Amino acid sequence: MNIEELNKNHGIDGQVKFMEGAGGFPFIRVDNAKGGAVISVYGGQVLSFQPANEQNLMFLSEAAYYEAGKGIKGGAPVCWPWFGPDPQQQGRPVHGFVRTRLWNVIKTETTGNGDSKVTLGLSDTAETRAIWPHAFDLDLEVTVGNSLNLELITRNKDTAPFSITQALHTYFKVGHIDRITILGLEGVSYLDKVDNYAQKTQAGAITINSEVDRIYQDVQKELVIDDTAYDRRIRIQSSDSRTAVVWNPWARISAQMGDLKDDDYEHFVCVETANAGSEVVEVAAGGECRVAANYLIERNIPELKPAA
Repeated sequence: MNIEELNKNHGIDGQVKFMEGAGGFPFIRVDNAKGGAVISVYGGQVLSFQPANEQNLMFLSEAAYYEAGKGIKGGAPVCWPWFGPDPQQQGRPVHGFVRTRLWNVIKTETTGNGDSKVTLGLSDTAETRAIWPHAFDLDLEVTVGNSLNLELITRNKDTAPFSITQALHTYFKVGHIDRITILGLEGVSYLDKVDNYAQKTQAGAITINSEVDRIYQDVQKELVIDDTAYDRRIRIQSSDSRTAVVWNPWARISAQMGDLKDDDYEHFVCVETANAGSEVVEVAAGGECRVAANYLIERNIPELKPAA
């Protein structure tokens, strides 16, 4: 992709600028009066979001790979058309194939309330059909304002239905993992991937003091990460999703990962808006489905308490 042409066709003076990023990938820098973001066209992936006068919402590993065929560790990777291991055990990539593809820039715009909106897209090719034999259009709409809004839209171009699982695999930056509480999942059933997918029920609010990899089922539309180290709360509102994934690799796995520093696990948690586990979405021929998440940083609000 030619950076000069991208700026000519899609740049917005003072708001949206294209530049060469790490690994030579095209990056999009979004800035407006409300906040800023960096988006990688490779992977269709938001790498950072920083509301005005705030710290970054997202964690991005300093050891992340910026190489074709590898995912970028941090930000908000898109898992599609499956979440987790290859559901048919054919040796295909974990979390699907779109996070390691160069997307297309579809549109950039300024909304009526001054937010900046970037739409990226990916369509099937002979290469993708060899991996997953379906015709599709996939769009990611990124809206940057006081909050960050992500909406992933799947369109089935086939003559038969297909099924997907998916996730917005967002890495949230936290002051320290032992000073966060995740609220909104009290009493919810989950699959514990660390314990061989055992079915369990969340007792109270979530605190993390060891490896956590859970798929929560039939979740409510709003979750909160209460971060006392940063004295802030991250409010996550989702739509068209009944599944939430909570992940932190803890010390051993973090040390084993080449694209994480040994102590990185202390500074992020993934709380993912998803259709995963038993929530499989069937998309009709010619139809579409959507999943969306909105992330808002809050300060100076009354103390939150877990649900009874």
